[in-house]
Amino acid sequence: MTQNDSPLSLLRRLSNGLYVVGVAHGIKRGGFTAAWITQVSFDPLLVALSVNPGHASFPLLTGAGAFAISILGQGQLELARHFGTQTGRSIDKFATQRWQPAAGGAPVLSDAIAYLDCRIVACHPAGDHELMLSEVVGGAILTEDVLPMNYAETGNLDGSAALYPPRF
Repeated sequence: MTQNDSPLSLLRRLSNGLYVVGVAHGIKRGGFTAAWITQVSFDPLLVALSVNPGHASFPLLTGAGAFAISILGQGQLELARHFGTQTGRSIDKFATQRWQPAAGGAPVLSDAIAYLDCRIVACHPAGDHELMLSEVVGGAILTEDVLPMNYAETGNLDGSAALYPPRF
């Protein structure tokens, strides 16, 4: 590491996809852009989602105990921006989008390239986030010929540059 390497420039080199996490609890639904999702087990098939508990959708996520991951494709930056820069406290982010409910009830974007339907099996504090360990209970490929979007393609869309410490 050189003197000029910032945590932002270093961590942007981790390979993270870009996703919209859809949640529904009762008659309410919400969604947010996420990059911190990873597979953690084959059997059972588990993924981990890292989410800020201050997020507007967090109560829906924990209340439902389930969510759907819509996997975004290259070129879907505006969709990522729609779900990542507006608060769900005042609007229904899905109102202007084509979507369908997954088997578990969480919204899935029809324009996503694939989705996973997930059930939360455990929650763990992880610094300023919560880690949701979740079993994949369903999913489908929606578009065969598009590559997944990478988090680095978003630049500072989420404003995270201000959250990193200035140096290690």
